[in-house]
Amino acid sequence: MTDTLPACYEVSIVNPNQFWKTDKVLKTELPILAIQIAFVAVLSRVFSIIYKPLHQTRLISQISVGFLLTPPLLGRYTAIFEFIFPVNGVVNVEVLSHIGLIYYSFLSGLEMNLNTILHVKKKAANIAIAGIVFPILVAPGLYALFRNIYGSNVMFPLEESTNNAYILWTLILTVTGFPVVAHTLSELKLLYTGLGKAALTAAMISDTYGWILFILLVPFSINGEGSVYTVISTIIFIVVCIFVVRPIIQWFIDRKADKDEWNDNQLLFIIMGVLACSCISDFLGAHAIVGAFVYGLILPHGKFADLVMSISDDFVGGFLVPLFFTGTGMRLMLSSIFSEGSWPLTLIIIILLCALKILSTLFATVFFGIRIRDGLTLGLLLNTKGAMALIMLNIAWDRKIFSVPTYAVVTSAVLLMTIVVSPVINAVYKPRKRFEQNKLKTIQKLRVDAELRIIACVHNTRQAASMNSIIECFNPMRVSPVHVFALYLIELTGRAAALVATHIGKPSSQPGEQNLTRSQEELESIHNTFDALGEAYDAIRIETSNVVSAYTTIHEDIHQSADEKRSSLILLPFHKQLSLEGTLELTCVVYKDINQNVMQAAPCSVAIFVDRDFGPVPKTNIHICVVFVGGPDDREALAIAWRMAGHPGTQLSVTRIVLLDEAAEADTSVHAEAQGILSAVIDTDKQKELDDEYISTFRLTAVNNKDSISYSEIDVHSGEDIPVVLHEIEKFGCDLYIVGQGNCRNSKVFSNLLEWCDCLELGVIGDILVSNNFGSRSSVLVVQQYGYGGMVFGNNLNQKATNKATFESVV
Repeated sequence: MTDTLPACYEVSIVNPNQFWKTDKVLKTELPILAIQIAFVAVLSRVFSIIYKPLHQTRLISQISVGFLLTPPLLGRYTAIFEFIFPVNGVVNVEVLSHIGLIYYSFLSGLEMNLNTILHVKKKAANIAIAGIVFPILVAPGLYALFRNIYGSNVMFPLEESTNNAYILWTLILTVTGFPVVAHTLSELKLLYTGLGKAALTAAMISDTYGWILFILLVPFSINGEGSVYTVISTIIFIVVCIFVVRPIIQWFIDRKADKDEWNDNQLLFIIMGVLACSCISDFLGAHAIVGAFVYGLILPHGKFADLVMSISDDFVGGFLVPLFFTGTGMRLMLSSIFSEGSWPLTLIIIILLCALKILSTLFATVFFGIRIRDGLTLGLLLNTKGAMALIMLNIAWDRKIFSVPTYAVVTSAVLLMTIVVSPVINAVYKPRKRFEQNKLKTIQKLRVDAELRIIACVHNTRQAASMNSIIECFNPMRVSPVHVFALYLIELTGRAAALVATHIGKPSSQPGEQNLTRSQEELESIHNTFDALGEAYDAIRIETSNVVSAYTTIHEDIHQSADEKRSSLILLPFHKQLSLEGTLELTCVVYKDINQNVMQAAPCSVAIFVDRDFGPVPKTNIHICVVFVGGPDDREALAIAWRMAGHPGTQLSVTRIVLLDEAAEADTSVHAEAQGILSAVIDTDKQKELDDEYISTFRLTAVNNKDSISYSEIDVHSGEDIPVVLHEIEKFGCDLYIVGQGNCRNSKVFSNLLEWCDCLELGVIGDILVSNNFGSRSSVLVVQQYGYGGMVFGNNLNQKATNKATFESVV
């Protein structure tokens, strides 16, 4: 392979079979195609892993695979290149990649939320328009400047016709890749900030305008004089699809979705409509992806959209589309840029191309009073390019509208715009470390008359009802109101933009909207559940939203929300729920990982609620029991119980476990290397002093003034006494245990017992109370106080089976 110029491939076929106009498919064509798909799919995943620390999208990984095959790299070895992409296999991979592109455009239309676009705020729309108008005005001048600077090159000559090049050059610079923006915001954990929501909305509007410009202007660069008829006929086709075809398909799909009568044959006919619409738009002179996009746009955006994306996204996005984007990288000839002596000026033009949309967005944001830093970040995000820009680049290449140097300049600018966004924004904002400087976000330090802000995280409606029950106990009053920020946690799978676009706003509950997705239905149910709590109490304010993120990093979104809302407590659901037999059984093991990740670096106090049918809080006879051992977590648990004790009809029993003899020995193993044994002893004494002070204040203020609050102490001399003591406490019975997680206790007994725990995030006391072997029927709230560092789980995960069996027998 010597170059990558536009070429026509002449493949001679000798085959007596007149039906298949090719050689034996299974023998010659299929193995080559399999090698190409495997090569692209595997290497794109490898590049994704390499680029993951830089938060780059799959698009960049797929283009990198193609660039790897250019002449400066593997492309210089003709044998390797011809083995992977031989001439007789080019046609097959091109056809397959364009089929993938058609279905990719269909999914793009399917994920586009027209209701959100039509009801968008003027501010976001104006910012998006400003980011389009300015490049349209300035980009042609930069193209003319590039032609003058580049000069004449014998090896890489410029294109002779410039009119079509002007159109595509300009359009490529105006578009925004909405799915790429959604992925970037999700990776940087800025998706649910004010800046993230503004960027997401503006990106969706800009992407919509990009499709409109593509439909109206690209035919002029393809069809020349007949483009007017193409545009008119395409508009008529779109109108017919929206007002004639859409109601018919909507009626059919809604009827099937309500009765849940889908079968593979019916779904096949619906999907085949993609190819039919693509053929129609291609016949009209527009690009085939226009028909596919319009078809996806008119389909119902609900359960059906979820179903289609779930069965097609992995195959389309994982195998077919990478073939198309890999071709973009294969055509990138950087040597054409540096072959002229004026290449420094060409690099300046590339930088100016990247700056157009940033500057225009910055001017618009300054006009609306947005800070310069936020405006610059918004400009960077809207400057991100996606599939639309690469499609137009491929059109320009296939039609020979762009020459090799022009293609290289525009492609370099597009890649540079997309690559630099995540590292630059991450360096400017550092969203993961912003909350580290905030202090005293605890209930113990909260003023009595201050508003209590709670982040309540749920995965389903059942957990939302449990959260309502525990929130009611916090004694909301007008003097000390409770502000609840309910977060519905949704796992990010498949296409980021599809989920994010669905969850930008709250789902509509209008009678006609019966085709909500499962996550939208769940969100609506959760929203109604929490709203019922807000309506029942004047002193409780409710805000329900959702968090769409990968489960491995969703804790960072929770941290971000807690920091932004200035909350004092994060409420988390336990990863087990009560079964019909009365035991706790596993619901999802990933929930446990999320809880542990949240507790390790939370910006405020954290509580895990283990619901054993706690139910709605009655007006009388609520019995809460606090098991107090010592340490900041136990003080926070007592502070929460103290606040709950103000609720009418609540009885509070505080039992302090006093550690003596062997049980009182300090654990110096953790501090021996880092701080020394003396430091560990001093830290233990300091914690005991703080415990005594807080207990004294509690007894003086609460116990002596209220008959409904009692206090007692029990001596413990060894680790074996702890389960026994807890069994004695259980005999008195209670509705809710509130205990500390146990961080900073520095007790050798508890450190040894912690190695035998099934649920490290609950600590020793919490794990015993939650254990099915313990036999309790009371709900448990396990608390971790902010300010002393989160619990470290990594070193304690290797449990010993023998010790665990012994521990369970003692319990």
